[in-house]
Amino acid sequence: MRLENVWLRYHRRGPWVLQGIDVRIGPGEVAIVLGRNGVGKSTLLQVAAGVLRPGRGRVSGRPARVGWVPERFPADQPFTVARYLTGMARVAGLGRAAADEAVTSWIDRLGLSAFRSVRLPELSKGTAQKVGLAQAMLRPPGLLVLDEPWEGLDATTRELVPELIAEVLAADGSVLVSDHRGETVRLPAARRWLVADGSLAEETSSTDETIAVVEVAVPAARVAGTVARLRAEGHQVLRVRSDAATAVPQGGPAEPLPAAGAAPPAEPPISVTGQPEAADAAVEPAAGEAR
Repeated sequence: MRLENVWLRYHRRGPWVLQGIDVRIGPGEVAIVLGRNGVGKSTLLQVAAGVLRPGRGRVSGRPARVGWVPERFPADQPFTVARYLTGMARVAGLGRAAADEAVTSWIDRLGLSAFRSVRLPELSKGTAQKVGLAQAMLRPPGLLVLDEPWEGLDATTRELVPELIAEVLAADGSVLVSDHRGETVRLPAARRWLVADGSLAEETSSTDETIAVVEVAVPAARVAGTVARLRAEGHQVLRVRSDAATAVPQGGPAEPLPAAGAAPPAEPPISVTGQPEAADAAVEPAAGEAR
């Protein structure tokens, strides 16, 4: 699929949100769309998905089946979860039996069984986002477009998102995804598109950048605050768990980090990745406790 000299503005005399975008993505590729808030990331994703039509230029080679998950699922609709997903499956071209099978499968996989008969406006944001993921995957998409897909999801479903992306890529589909939480660290082979001032440039990875993975053990009551501080300092939090077993982060097994002369503490470890100096600073206090 290619975006060819794409320009877009929301009003006839308004400023151009996208200006001369020219980029392509092929089968089996995933691209992360990066940039500050308000620079046009969501607009670019909507153009790619076919939700918005460019004012100038065109999108060519878009796959026939597109899965689109907006940042905030439009839950103000008078349907139950099961009825909505069944309707979307039929719109996607599935017959009645195939639609019922797909809906049941995705409801089970995304932990929505208890919400089958709940109306969409009554759902929490995180549960509504799960419904959004389900509707995008009811029929395997040739293009999956995800705008901040991890926002509001529980830990189990956040872990599932990279699996869904991998399944689309394995079937020669393409994926576009935006993310401000740092979750795309789970997509190491992704291309990186930086949007700024209405233009797009592809970032190249630095061969000199060294990443270290460190496990930090903190009291369970302090996990949320510690995770927030680490992210605010620019670290990527890979996972949080409540057992004391050694983590196996991307790239191979990690060694436990006990305090000098002590056994590893039986507290929830947090895997953190970042520059070596920053990572060391995060675990400097005794007993592995983060500041």
